[in-house]
Amino acid sequence: MKIHIDLDCFFVSAQRTIDPNLLGKAVGIGGRGDQYIFSHEKSNQELLLDNSGSFVGSFFHRYTGDDLSQFIDADGRVRGILTTASYEARAYGINTGMTIREALIRCPSLIIKGPDMQLYHRLSHELNQFLQERIPLIEQASIDEFYGDLEGWITQEEIPAFIDNLRHEIKRALNLPVSIGAANSKHIAKLATESAKPFGCKTILDHEVVNFVSAIPVHKFPGIGSSMQRRCAQYHLKTLGDLLRAKNLVCSWGPYAQSLYERVSGNDLGELTVNAPRKSIGISRTFDPISNRDEIRRRISILSRHLAYAITKLEVNPTTFTLSLHYQHHPKSHTALSESRVFNEQRLRQLCRELFAKSDLHTNGAITHLGISAGAFSVHSRRTLSLIDYEYDVKAKAFDQKSRAIRDKYGCDALKWGSEL
Repeated sequence: MKIHIDLDCFFVSAQRTIDPNLLGKAVGIGGRGDQYIFSHEKSNQELLLDNSGSFVGSFFHRYTGDDLSQFIDADGRVRGILTTASYEARAYGINTGMTIREALIRCPSLIIKGPDMQLYHRLSHELNQFLQERIPLIEQASIDEFYGDLEGWITQEEIPAFIDNLRHEIKRALNLPVSIGAANSKHIAKLATESAKPFGCKTILDHEVVNFVSAIPVHKFPGIGSSMQRRCAQYHLKTLGDLLRAKNLVCSWGPYAQSLYERVSGNDLGELTVNAPRKSIGISRTFDPISNRDEIRRRISILSRHLAYAITKLEVNPTTFTLSLHYQHHPKSHTALSESRVFNEQRLRQLCRELFAKSDLHTNGAITHLGISAGAFSVHSRRTLSLIDYEYDVKAKAFDQKSRAIRDKYGCDALKWGSEL
């Protein structure tokens, strides 16, 4: 059987490990577009690469405080959204993704804390190590989410007692509440976890799957995106039970829908990805609308510098690069290219500018978001690197190594490109 382990309100729970006064209170962890990284002063950025998985970022602003003041601008406006809300806060109708301003209107006594990503990464890593000692196979799906495979380790009859003991063990060892779901399928185990929250556990046997999923809304199933939700709505398939009863219809939609049907029915068990190598890395930021293209190019230089530093730290050689941007009043745009060369920071900066020139389809439109990413590392894709620019790239890479040593000691802002000033 497979189990799914999810930390309950992780960021809030993590803050409570260092501040017990937050226990039992309505607490929200704030988040906002990181304006600091684009500052002409030292941006106080932190690079964290210990954890991997979906939605695990690498660069964070190191806040000097952790209260509401971090989210109030000079003009008195409350900015930012909630990345996590405690269950006490949710009783007021407060949810993750809600603006901090609206959350405070609903609950004036809501305690807003700034994020402490270093703490969250450390606790996530400690939980990973804790689980490794007790479960043969562990997959970290995100900073607060894990899968385990108990096949051949714990009998099916022992599963309910095992996961119940495990959640209490984690609470005693790390002071973190978790919920755990168990099923033969990864996907059903995740649904079981959701139904067990908060601080609960639930086991779903094969003959119980259909009854268990029957009343769950379609949009609650992982992997059913907006387009599939719209198609289901067209045919009045509101619940997973409706979807299962319409097998012939759903499977007629193509291979993806057939695969989805197998996952919902619990027939696709899903294999754990253990010690999966990182496939890509990226950095993105959202900000107030900017029309000045010189300022956008300056910000691209800053993001490329930070991304290059992370790539050098990971000691990988990416061969695909993507730049994405969001407009205020136009559709999103993105462009990608592949290039098999020895990676170096100067070339990345040049590539990002080229990608921006191709992506910027509305040159008068205000831009609100920039993102750049790199992937298809040559060691994994087995691509042969070009020899045409090899000598130049090797010299540039040697310079990057010297730059990394300086940045390791003094921070990523210790060396900047002139175009950033």
